[in-house]
Amino acid sequence: MLPPRYSSCILLAAMVALSSAEICAQNYPAKPIRIITSGAGGGNDFVSRIIAQGISEPLGQSVIVENRATGFIPGELVAKAPPDGYTLLVYGGTFWIAPLMQTAPYDVVRDFLPITLTDRAPSILVVHPSVPARSVKDLIALARSRPGDLNYASAAAGSGTHLATELFKSMARVNIVRISYKGVGAAISDLIGGQVHMMLSTLAAVAPSVKTGRLKALAVATPQPFSLTPDLPTVSASGLQGYESVTITGVFAPAKTPPAIINRLNQEMLRVLAKSDVKEKFINTGSEVVGSTPEELLSAVKSEISRMGKVIKEAGIRND
Repeated sequence: MLPPRYSSCILLAAMVALSSAEICAQNYPAKPIRIITSGAGGGNDFVSRIIAQGISEPLGQSVIVENRATGFIPGELVAKAPPDGYTLLVYGGTFWIAPLMQTAPYDVVRDFLPITLTDRAPSILVVHPSVPARSVKDLIALARSRPGDLNYASAAAGSGTHLATELFKSMARVNIVRISYKGVGAAISDLIGGQVHMMLSTLAAVAPSVKTGRLKALAVATPQPFSLTPDLPTVSASGLQGYESVTITGVFAPAKTPPAIINRLNQEMLRVLAKSDVKEKFINTGSEVVGSTPEELLSAVKSEISRMGKVIKEAGIRND
């Protein structure tokens, strides 16, 4: 047991540290905030700018979006930043999926604190019109009758299009061959041209081709009917019970950021996400606003790590 004087010193040091954190939180923010995300023009960038514009005025500080190369760079920068609420991260599934395929310079759960979910964008199951399937049940039956004959379009290893279909294959117990592309645009182009049979991609990516009849949509991969696709059944209800593939995006801060700062940021971001014009902007990109508590974001990330980790392991997925 420590002598009383040492115990008192430790207690005093803890109280001083706590008081410093409280003072910091009370004065927050006292300088500009930066949001680090992936390259300009993508979904993460869109979300970052919506958040930055919305919270700047109520916080009384400018909020700057910094676009960095994709991969581990944005996460590494935020993980190593001071935990003072002035450096934030906006990212989607790649942030926690990529470390499942190769060594990452951070641990998603250990090195970050969640702030809020921002939105969700479900996968849409589409096929070329020549594929003789009108439902998920039909497609599964077709794939089982012709193992290895059907193929699917996919972007890079570990991308949403890849993992969504590998999960579909695993749950449906079918053999469908992956055709890899450098990006979603090239994949959809070949799907429209009939070079590949099917794909699971976002609503924003496939909606124009579905509308013109160049692609046929079979189902949406949400657990319940999706508000933006009221005429589409879910994959789960139309042939593959329990299937779900939804891309989520969230806001994170470095670990050890004071709880008061996390709560303040959460409250301000939820106010932004609740605005009707903001919801409309997300709808126009094929996604749906989902504000949340920090705990709900953490739970969603842990669930995705567990669920997709199994898919990656079973399929032996590595970066292309």
